[in-house]
Amino acid sequence: MKRRKPEMIRGARANVPVAASAMAYGSVLGVLAAQKGLSWLDMMYMNTAIFAGAAQFVMVDMWSNRLPLFEMTLAVLVINLRYLLIGASLDPLFSGRGLLHKMGMMHLVADENWAVTMSEQRNGSATTWFLFGGGVFLYLAWSSGTLIGLLGGGFITRPEEYALDFAFTAVFTALAVGLWRGKSDVLPWIAAGCVALLAHKFLPGKWYIVAGGLAGAVSAMLGPCDSIEVEEVEDAAGY
Repeated sequence: MKRRKPEMIRGARANVPVAASAMAYGSVLGVLAAQKGLSWLDMMYMNTAIFAGAAQFVMVDMWSNRLPLFEMTLAVLVINLRYLLIGASLDPLFSGRGLLHKMGMMHLVADENWAVTMSEQRNGSATTWFLFGGGVFLYLAWSSGTLIGLLGGGFITRPEEYALDFAFTAVFTALAVGLWRGKSDVLPWIAAGCVALLAHKFLPGKWYIVAGGLAGAVSAMLGPCDSIEVEEVEDAAGY
């Protein structure tokens, strides 16, 4: 009990550098959300219920007067499949912990505080409260960034003049570069890209996101299987 607060503070401090980038990244999402007509309550609810930057960018891009809820749900599910690997890598840290403890902690796990925690784990000094403290700090930084972007974005009537209409594409291009692990990714990426292009041409709405994601995932599953080490999982997250 006495170690919770010091561990949370230690985790928060360790995540200060990545939290700064999360705030900047979140502000871009906020500007795009303002152009889609989301309110600050919508934004805060999304931040709290989802708390996954890549998935939230997809949701905002798909936002319309008639929300495609089924498409959104599938897209978010596909994008967040990586958390299966992230959760598996944290299993030693949660050994002996109860289900409620695991659920409460895992909701605030993001790529950033996970990577910081795994680095700390190599030194044998990581705890679940260290992970949680980093997650809380990241949540506050992310939420602040999205709200700043949302409130400021309302004054930008022509986002294309500032290249903000390209922000969604730019963000995911940067994420793709960080996700590249080498030749083992060639086939899944080609499969995802080709299927997404075909779906964009022949299917309505945003189904190409789901189709491309599923095609890439299936291609990777059917490809050569290597043992999954923690280092490989970290590389997949771009660290």
